[in-house]
Amino acid sequence: MKCIYCKYPYTYLLKDHQRKCGRCKRKFSPLKLAREEKLCSLFIEGYNATEASKETGMHFSTVQKHYEKFRRIIALHADKEYQLHNERVTSYDEYLYLPKSLKVEENINRLQQFLTLSYDNKIYNLMMPTIQHYKFDTDDEQEKKLLLKYLRFNKVAKITKSENTITQFWDFFEGFILQYKGVSDEQFVFYLKEAEWRFNYSKSELIKSLELSYRFKI
Repeated sequence: MKCIYCKYPYTYLLKDHQRKCGRCKRKFSPLKLAREEKLCSLFIEGYNATEASKETGMHFSTVQKHYEKFRRIIALHADKEYQLHNERVTSYDEYLYLPKSLKVEENINRLQQFLTLSYDNKIYNLMMPTIQHYKFDTDDEQEKKLLLKYLRFNKVAKITKSENTITQFWDFFEGFILQYKGVSDEQFVFYLKEAEWRFNYSKSELIKSLELSYRFKI
């Protein structure tokens, strides 16, 4: 078996079932790599952490930890792709997201605001300033109304078609995020990036762009 670090073709098995490289002397666990590869495959197939935990028998928190790392890899990949193609952006529009089960007026602090850009039939998302950035008193009913009016009438937009890749992504994202309950503000951007990744690529491209987890030293 090759070394996962330096690719040296010869490793030897230790008593604890790890393998050690004959050149760089680093150790790794084939069993752990197999588990990570399985989780990577389940993630690509669209299994959520709960489903993957049941499928593999791994503890939910362990699966969730790996899934969070996968999403960070995806976010980095998206940034790199966008940097290569940012001069080809043709459209962009701003989106305010709140779960459909919640009323905007009562949950204005939970609004997520992002800018969706379109290029080559793909999209890229940028998070916009949080509600707190506007320094409105959201406990004041009048200020809430002013803030909602401000957000709705001060959108950033440049649209080339009425039915376009951006609106298609928004519909996709609304369906995608429904399977998750209680995504925190800190984690929201990574779920957004996962939806972006799944929208942009075919299954074979998903596999290629994510790669196996051990190649990223997870």
